[in-house]
Amino acid sequence: MKIQLVYTRKENLRLSKPYTIAFKTIDLVENGIIEIISDNGLTGLGAFNPSCEVMGETLEHALDATSAERLQWLIGKEISDADGFNALLNEVTQRFSDSPSARIGLEIALYDLFTQSQQMPLVQFLGQKIFSMPTSITIGIKGVQETLEEAKDYIDRKFKILKVKLGVSPEEDIERLIKLREVYGYDVRIIIDVNQGYNYGQLLAFYKGIQGLHVELIEQPLLQGKEDDMRRLPAEIKQLIAADESLINAKDATALAGPPAACGFYNIKLMKCGGIQEALNIANIAQANNIGLMWGCNDESIISITAALHIAFACANTRFIDLDGSLDLAEDVVTGGFILKDGIMSIAGKSGLGVKKIG
Repeated sequence: MKIQLVYTRKENLRLSKPYTIAFKTIDLVENGIIEIISDNGLTGLGAFNPSCEVMGETLEHALDATSAERLQWLIGKEISDADGFNALLNEVTQRFSDSPSARIGLEIALYDLFTQSQQMPLVQFLGQKIFSMPTSITIGIKGVQETLEEAKDYIDRKFKILKVKLGVSPEEDIERLIKLREVYGYDVRIIIDVNQGYNYGQLLAFYKGIQGLHVELIEQPLLQGKEDDMRRLPAEIKQLIAADESLINAKDATALAGPPAACGFYNIKLMKCGGIQEALNIANIAQANNIGLMWGCNDESIISITAALHIAFACANTRFIDLDGSLDLAEDVVTGGFILKDGIMSIAGKSGLGVKKIG
């Protein structure tokens, strides 16, 4: 099987519900879409949506990195066997060292194409460990009443885990969580994302204020660069913390593992680490250090969300998936990929990613 055609385009994907995080309010997301077409008629699909605040890379930079001229070298490449496929992945890493978004978009498309040719789902190729898991669904920074209304919508739709965005005011954040428990009880699970919104003292006060509320995970409460502050937190707090902005690549994963460890979870996002193999490297470091995994996302096409789900289910230490990014979209470029029923995600079981182009 040889690569016959490669091209990239930008897609403007509208959100069904705009939302607010500590950085900004978002109502439209732009994704880069990559198609790799082989001479036997198969098409591998990839997608990318960089977070400039975290990675310092814009979509325009990634699109430029995947221009027709820079992808011309792929034409005619043979990827019929594992050796040729792995050699191609290594070349992608070398050629696109300056663009993690270009790397992950190309890797997803190549993995999709190759595993289609092998007539197996990507997760089977990687070694499936998990078959289904509830995904969290995100509530942005809102007032108490709006939070309760959105929570009701998600609970009525059978989602099992609410991820609540915080980080503006610890006092208001505590009030929102208390009200959620008062109204909806303890049947629904709660995790939170502070988006680097607290300092050390605020985090301690916040944690004291949520005692008894059964918050299972606290995502990136302190600023990136304050990892030493994370290390000196009491163990009962530290074990709940998931490093997000503090965890970009495998080097960061090694540093966060300590000793002493800075957190109890790693939040792996394909759009941060820039590669499927890099994501697996981070997962292996976590496994060796008894650190749980959370798999996160940006607002992304079903293409890259599905890729993240396949990789997450290939890792035995996956504890949370926060893969709701495509659920926020009012439109997408593909269907399929994963099955979502009563808030629980599973893989469709088709070859490759199992996605189908719309139109």
